[in-house]
Amino acid sequence: MRTQSEKAHAFRALHQRDRAFLIPNPWDVGTARILAQLGFEALATTSMGLAFAVGQLDNTVGRERVMEHLSSLSSATDLPISADLENGFGDAPGQAAETIRLAAAAGAVGGSIEDATCRANDPIYPREFATERIRAAVEAARAVPFPFTVTARAENYLHARPDLKDTIARLQSYQDAGADVLYAPCLATREDIATVVRSVDRPVNVVMGLRGVQLSLAELSALGVKRVSVGSTLARTALGAFLRAAREMSESGTFEFAQKAATPSEISTLLRD
Repeated sequence: MRTQSEKAHAFRALHQRDRAFLIPNPWDVGTARILAQLGFEALATTSMGLAFAVGQLDNTVGRERVMEHLSSLSSATDLPISADLENGFGDAPGQAAETIRLAAAAGAVGGSIEDATCRANDPIYPREFATERIRAAVEAARAVPFPFTVTARAENYLHARPDLKDTIARLQSYQDAGADVLYAPCLATREDIATVVRSVDRPVNVVMGLRGVQLSLAELSALGVKRVSVGSTLARTALGAFLRAAREMSESGTFEFAQKAATPSEISTLLRD
């Protein structure tokens, strides 16, 4: 196994290439190991995928359990792991900083901090306060003994605030606060993505499979995107197949779904060391 420092340097180097790389999102140890065997170069956790796997709603799994999950994934594979750290599990900048420290201690080599409050009536932090939170997260990351990659997320589009001007202003503020990677989930068009990439001087992460425009890895790379994640999409795809199978059994008493199931030998081969 590579050391955490080796993983951290390898992860940072992926963002410096002249093309985008895929960073898929497993939701448990099994899916992390399968993705590693399929040739991906790094992985990211998914808060929604974890929440659904433990029977909870997104943003309701506490920080302690998230860190346990992160530790299990980090030790299950030789790949760098970047953590979905939600909003840092608290409003205060110090909470974001402590979450970064805990994530590094759990084995992650990167992590994202959102500017979403988790409050429906006031979903996004004011820009200045959100920037303070990113600055605190960056300071904590710089204190660990390897290059921990901080991703700053601008959540406007995920919360029905499709304001590109404000989103760019936020990303630029987070850049000035020291964020290593910038991320605005669910941008609506190819032009929006291109505008964001041109407006900042840090690597940009784009998510596919959620709301917003759908482009290939090659198309995103041509726009200057450096990293492409899929968030909860893999977990929801698996649950979609599960739901269709369960409903077929419940409603029809048939088992046609099994024709599309992976074989035991296929999965065993991928999980075999």
